Amino acid sequence: MVKKEQVIEWSILEYDLGQLYIAKTEKGLCYIGSPGQLYEEFEAWIQKHFPKAILIEKQETLKPYLSELREYFEGDRQSFSLPVDIKGTPFQEEIWEALKQIPYGKTYSYSDIAEMIKRPKAVRAVGSAIGANPVLITVPCHRVIGKNGAITGYRGGTEMKRYLLQLEGGTQKNT
Repeated sequence: MVKKEQVIEWSILEYDLGQLYIAKTEKGLCYIGSPGQLYEEFEAWIQKHFPKAILIEKQETLKPYLSELREYFEGDRQSFSLPVDIKGTPFQEEIWEALKQIPYGKTYSYSDIAEMIKRPKAVRAVGSAIGANPVLITVPCHRVIGKNGAITGYRGGTEMKRYLLQLEGGTQKNT
């Protein structure tokens, strides 16, 4: 039996800071890129994580995702309802699930996330897992800041992180 190639469908989302590549598998959203990212960088990420996949530009099938993201950027959406298809180590997946629990407009520290998963000494590992999140915004890693309130590293860049936090009014620390 011949194994069918996996198809990854992609499109581009335009927003205030530029454009973002977004991609989905048949199961759900698998990638949201960074501002200023080149197509070749996007393609390389897909090839690394989905080596047998073929990329097909298909705005039509990504419309529901594009709509939810546009609503978010317009301030009309605080959570996402469409499925995601992200894979990582069990630890990464645990962290990504924890990120989904951070309420819109709130920020948590890396230490808060480590405590949330009952591994208070795993702060650095938490930071690495957050950095590996393939779907910016929908798995809200932008809501994690330094313990002192500093805007720390973000795959989308600190300018995008500030933009998202301001959009959400996210200067309110977890209490």
